[in-house]
This record gives sequence, C-alpha cells and structure tokens, in this order.
Amino acid sequence: MDTKKLGFNTKMVHAGAPKDMYGSAVTPIYQTSTFAFDSAQIGADRFAGRADGFIYTRIGNPTIRALEQNIAELENGADGVATASGMGAVTVVYMALLSQGAHLVSTGSVYGPSRGLIEKQFSRFGVQYSYVDTSDIENVRAAIRPNTKMVYLESPSNPAMLVTDIRAVSELAHQHGCPVVVDNTFASPCLQKPLDLGADIVFHSVTKFINGHADVVGGIIVAKDPAVCKQLRAMMVVLGCNMDPHQAFLVSRGVKTLSLRVERAQENAMKVARWLEAHPKVEWVRYVGLESHPQHELVKRQMTGFGSMISFELNGGYEAGRNLMDNVHLATLAVSLGGVETLIEHPASMTHASMSQADRLEAGITDGLVRYSVGIEDVEDLIADLEQAIAKV
Repeated sequence: MDTKKLGFNTKMVHAGAPKDMYGSAVTPIYQTSTFAFDSAQIGADRFAGRADGFIYTRIGNPTIRALEQNIAELENGADGVATASGMGAVTVVYMALLSQGAHLVSTGSVYGPSRGLIEKQFSRFGVQYSYVDTSDIENVRAAIRPNTKMVYLESPSNPAMLVTDIRAVSELAHQHGCPVVVDNTFASPCLQKPLDLGADIVFHSVTKFINGHADVVGGIIVAKDPAVCKQLRAMMVVLGCNMDPHQAFLVSRGVKTLSLRVERAQENAMKVARWLEAHPKVEWVRYVGLESHPQHELVKRQMTGFGSMISFELNGGYEAGRNLMDNVHLATLAVSLGGVETLIEHPASMTHASMSQADRLEAGITDGLVRYSVGIEDVEDLIADLEQAIAKV
C-alpha cells in the first residue's frame, strides 16, 4: 500500500509498517544483533550496497526501519535515521555537516545541551558559532559569514517560546549555500513540517511528543535529499548511536496516538495559559496560542496548532518560581516534556544550567522562568493545582 497519498492520521498508524511473514498486526521487535546471509555473495552484495537487506543492528534493523520510514512520511522527507537519544541526533547532524573552521548560526534560546555541545566540545576542534534571536531575520542575516555551513533553528524555541519564520530564514540561508536544520521537537510533525517550509533537515527528540509516554529516550533525523539521508546514516553508523529495537517498538506504538494526545494537550494548554495570563501574581506568559505572543500571527501561518508548551514567570522571580514548583501536587517536577503527564521545571537551574547567566538572559531565559509542559489530564485539575501552589507563594 502506498501510504504517501494518505492523510496524516492514517500515515501515523500505517506508514512504514512492513509485512511480517507471520501476519503480525504490528511490527515485531527484532531483538537481534546480527542477521544471517543465505550465501557469501548475498553478504558481499549487502555490504557493497548492491542489495537491500539487513546486516547488523547498528547499521539497520526491521523494527527501527519501520519507525524511520514512518516519521519520514509524517515529515514529508526522503528517509529517516533513528538514534539512541535526541542528543544522538544532534551529534550526528553536527558531525555530518560541520568541519574544522566551519561556522554555525543558531537560535539563542535553543535546547541547552544542543548549544553546550557546540560551545564546549565542537569549539575545541575549530568550529565557530553565533547564537542569535532568529525570530528576527535581520539577526540571522547579520550573523551569516563566508564560512557559515549550517543555520540551526529551534521553533518554537526551548524554553523562551520564540518562533522563527522557517520559510524566510531558509530562503536567506540558501542564498548563501547554507543548509537549514530545524529541531521540531516542540511542535512535532503533527503541528509543523519544516521541510515543507524550505528546511533541509528536521529532527526530533522522540523522547517527547512522538513517543509521548515518558518511558523511552530516542531521536530521529529526516532529510529532504536522499543523498543527505545516506550521509547522515553513515555518520550514525560510525558513531554507533543507533536506536535499540525495543526503543523503536515503543516509539512506533506511541506515534500512533500522536494527534490525539497533541489535540487534547493543546486544548488544555490554551485554557491554562489564559488562566495564568489573567492571574495577578503572574508577571508574564509565553504561549504561542495567546494573542499577546509576539509571533502569534506567524504561528498561525506556519503551524496547524499551538502545542502544549508554556513558559511563565511569577512576580518575585526565581524564589517565587521555586516555591511554586515545590508546592504543586499534580504536575511532576521533572525535566523533559511532551508526555501524557504534566511536567514543570526551572530551566535556569536544570535544562539550561550549562549556559552562563549572561547568555541565558540574552536568549530570553530569565532566572525566574518556569517551563510547563501541559499533559492530557482534566484541565480543571491542572488549574486547581496551580491555583493552590501560587496561593502559597
């Protein structure tokens, strides 16, 4: 069945699923390290790339392959490469596209470890970088240099919730011969398709919305060009950061309910965001679905929904936020996001602690910022939980 012409929800359930010799309704877990060849010639042909088939799970595996093809179709890309973690995906992209003397332009409020990897590790090998507010395209234009080899965007950004015009930045970057990479974790392919907007590579921490159940760590990369897909896969194989078959099985199970979970969570998030915005003890709220968000009109053009991520700050800053997080009962005080459960965390001391305070403030990550990932619980219970916690601040 050609699933490419089917609707998004149908693709979620059926894309990438191979026919199993026993008629399994779902892709089985092929929990094997290696695969037998019917002859020496077949083995040689597979290693040489003359024949399809599996060799060794670090290189490829039917369970992992089904997930890669599923997400590739959801993102309208040529192919996918699954990795052991979201940071595994980031590392593969950096290693494949950046070399000594290369320059990177990236979103300032990008996920902390993604930025830290460049600033503290890749810089040791001569990679240069500029972190700017990419929601203003003039900042991107000013940052591009003759040796810029990648424009790396996160939109909406983590956790400042800034939105970048992916189409406009892609057009600008391509004028300078730069590929555009987009971390689409916050939106998921359910709400945003960067490749359709002009980006060259999109990736996800599937730990978040795509899996959605806080029980798997993983990443996936999808590229528009088949040749780039091969380049990324070759780098993943040599780095040895492949996804495990059991991981892939769980993520494939999770992705089948992606739309249902996202729809319920973002419905809750809108109600929570409006409640927070009206609360006298709340200094500000950043939720892309609110009319007060500076890129709200862009969001309506670029995304098909507003998602379920909220950042806000209470009057009283850091101490008020800490008191809030110590007094919630329903929301779980933990990092990560995009699961069925509501999570709350403090980026300045947790997910973005690797950044200096100056860099955090420049990126819009204030010391009192609270990140709130809205789950699928009854929204009345979530609001009641926040209300009793804020009352204690």
